[in-house]
Amino acid sequence: MSVRNGFKRLRLQRCMSTSVEPPPAGGHLPSIATSQLLRNTRDLGLRTPGLVWTEADDEEKGPLRVIAGGRETRKMNTYQAVRDAMATALAKDDQAVVFGEDVAFGGVFRCTMGLSEEFGRDRVFNTPLTEQGIAGFGIGLALMGHTAIAEIQFSDYIFPAFDQIVNEAAKIRYRSGGGYNVGGLTIRTPSMAVGHGGLYHSQSPEGYFMAASGLKVVIPRSPIQAKGLLLASIRDPNPVIFMEPKILYRSAVEQVPEDDFTLPIGKAEILTRGEDLTVLTWGTPIYHCEAAIHMLASPSPAMAKHVPASLRNSSIELIDLRTILPYDIDTIVESVNRTGRLVIVHEAGMVGGVGGEIAAEVQKRCFLKLKAPVKRITGLDLPNGLQFEKFQLPDALRIFDGMVETLAY
Repeated sequence: MSVRNGFKRLRLQRCMSTSVEPPPAGGHLPSIATSQLLRNTRDLGLRTPGLVWTEADDEEKGPLRVIAGGRETRKMNTYQAVRDAMATALAKDDQAVVFGEDVAFGGVFRCTMGLSEEFGRDRVFNTPLTEQGIAGFGIGLALMGHTAIAEIQFSDYIFPAFDQIVNEAAKIRYRSGGGYNVGGLTIRTPSMAVGHGGLYHSQSPEGYFMAASGLKVVIPRSPIQAKGLLLASIRDPNPVIFMEPKILYRSAVEQVPEDDFTLPIGKAEILTRGEDLTVLTWGTPIYHCEAAIHMLASPSPAMAKHVPASLRNSSIELIDLRTILPYDIDTIVESVNRTGRLVIVHEAGMVGGVGGEIAAEVQKRCFLKLKAPVKRITGLDLPNGLQFEKFQLPDALRIFDGMVETLAY
């Protein structure tokens, strides 16, 4: 037998060997699809923390109940849950309208699919390609008493509307001495990266609105959160910017309650309890943080040398901020006072990011309890690169490294 044939035979034997089980296609780390944070059974869906039912027999403001018995859920991904929330709002509120670029056709992410056929083109309609016009039109509708649900097709293009949102929507109540307000305005917009969106379809602009007193900014992490928080945003007495992480539109799936419900705005949620380190994030990075926590607890042989044995049993508290403005400082402070350490993760760049504001407030309120400097793990302060976007974003490995550094400080 020739040497070449011998090598071929050896390779074939290795390929056919069953002594070592090949890794699963998605790897051993949890992904969005396999996340333990998603509520994928009826019981888990109906017992989502903070969920409040709004009953169909609502005559005035309606009775609010927490009873889950007899209710049903339906498997939905995030865009279907967003669509369900808007359908609920349109069905219950005759003054509600949905508008934006291409929304009558279903929108680029299909979030408004079928709404114009169901509720009519006078209530779900397309606008010209003008973000400033969409925001200004929504402000006018809200001033006249309508429930205006506007869509900015990508959050990267919200900047032409910045003046209308920050100088008008956020200030009208103050400017008019309480005589007028645009609490009926909700601006939905797809946000964050998908891995290949480049500089104009990958940005996370939530930090730009942090100084706009009068606005609220909300970012959901999953279908149940999207439906409950969107309905709460639509009914909130303040204008709300609702940013939807677009990679989660199809990848995050849950059993979503079919009935009308809301989740609290301005309240963070503790996803996993811990005593040694607080990890704070929102949107897509929630799932990268979950993977990093898994890496810390069960490092692969290649990673084990980078993790001191004393750190592998560390108890990590994971918090989803959910509302960026106004953010829930009380939950954060209570957690950091217990753990003594804080890691903040977000996709936006570090300079001027939301993490800097939170870090400064934690430093002020928890100074004597801190065992390590507050750590920020963020996107790079560069335009998102098309080919190298994955290197720019905070992935599980960077988060893992930051957690080890903070725990070992």
